[in-house]
This record gives sequence, structure tokens and C-alpha cells, in this order.
Amino acid sequence: MATVEAICTSAKKGIVKKAVSQALFEKDFGISDDAHAGKWHRQVSLLAAESIDNVKKKLPTLKDGAFAENLITKGLDITKIKVGDQLQIGATIILEITQIGKKCHNDGCAIKKATGDCIMPKEGLFAKVIEGGTARAGDTISPLN
Repeated sequence: MATVEAICTSAKKGIVKKAVSQALFEKDFGISDDAHAGKWHRQVSLLAAESIDNVKKKLPTLKDGAFAENLITKGLDITKIKVGDQLQIGATIILEITQIGKKCHNDGCAIKKATGDCIMPKEGLFAKVIEGGTARAGDTISPLN
């Protein structure tokens, strides 16, 4: 069973997100009080804990939220997820995947500079909130398609 290992938010764009114990997901908006929320297609970002763990082999001090990810998943096979797929978190939250990967910053992020690679451009998932609710670290996350 796949779970949400961590939820991370930030008040401003361009800074590392910090782990929070729970977050309110608002329909058609994103995570309340997160800088990336809004009326667009990248309201919530997801990364797999397994991918982050591989980066931690080279950069062991890496903290949750370092990639500006909102959700860190554990046990979810992100390689099988496609644009248009939906994920359910807990009993009520539904996310729809809108984009896979994104272009890295002009010079590459600090993680790419330190390790030679960045996982967000290849493995990051972006979604919009279809149904809202409150999520907590440890909640289940599963594909609906």
C-alpha cells in the first residue's frame, strides 16, 4: 500500500519547502498557504521517496522539501503514472496528473550542482486538485485509473 511519507509547503516560491504534519487541499487551487497553489495546472508537486533516497546517497543531508516538492510518496510506482491519471489521498482528496517533469532552472538547481543530476525534471509529477480535503503524512495514496 502506497502512502504519503511527507507533505511540504512554503510561503514563497524559490525557497526550500518545509515538512508539515497536515495540509488542506483546496479544489481547483492546491494546498492552502503554499506558494505554488493557484488557478493553474501545477497546483501540487509529487516525488517518490525512493528516488529521493537515491539522491541522498550522494547528498545525505538532503531534507524533505529540498526539490520544492509538496508530496513525497512511498510505494507508489510513478513510472506507471501518465498525464490524466488520478490519484486518491485518504478518503476524499483526488488529484489529476497534469504534467510529468519540468525544465530545471537556467543553471540547474543546487542539488544538480552538488550531485550532477536532478530528479524533478524527469520524475516530478504535477497535479491539480479535483476534490479537496485534509491530508496527513501516513495517509494512503493510490491510483484511481
